Amino acid sequence: MAVSGEQRVDWLAGGVRRSLAADRIVAIASELFLARGFDEVGMDDIAERAGCSRATLYRHFPGRAALIDAVMAKSAVAVTERVAAAVRRYEGSRRIVEAILASVTAVRSDPALARWFAERAGGSDEVFASSTELGRIATMLTGIAPDDEAAQWIVRVVLSLLVWPLPDAASERRMVERFVR
Repeated sequence: MAVSGEQRVDWLAGGVRRSLAADRIVAIASELFLARGFDEVGMDDIAERAGCSRATLYRHFPGRAALIDAVMAKSAVAVTERVAAAVRRYEGSRRIVEAILASVTAVRSDPALARWFAERAGGSDEVFASSTELGRIATMLTGIAPDDEAAQWIVRVVLSLLVWPLPDAASERRMVERFVR
């Protein structure tokens, strides 16, 4: 094995074995969650599909919640990149409107995130609503000055549209534009 910084690169696996294992577990968990639903997949199911023991699975992820977080984080990175590209040319209140609407569209088109919110339709998810990381992302994407309350408002507007969608995109746009301006 070649040594790369503090991590050992496995010549046969083609990368850092620990990272490769975690990535494989996240990919398999994501497939299972999409096929069966988040509430229907247990750690035993994931370990079996990954071809590893429960001990190995727990070595990488201390629990089911951590594994769900990893699946969500992977999707969130892709969504954030898409939204950032979509709002790059806007400023001010127009950027806030476009960032909110692009976020809703991007989450709805991401299979894992769309499934998560579909399974929770009609409910709320305080974990997302109070997430400081989502607040930081909202601040960055909308271009607002750092303001925890404003960031949380933006996150809650996006979550509301995901959990309780309006009849069509035009209705959602009108509502967001009205209250942002």
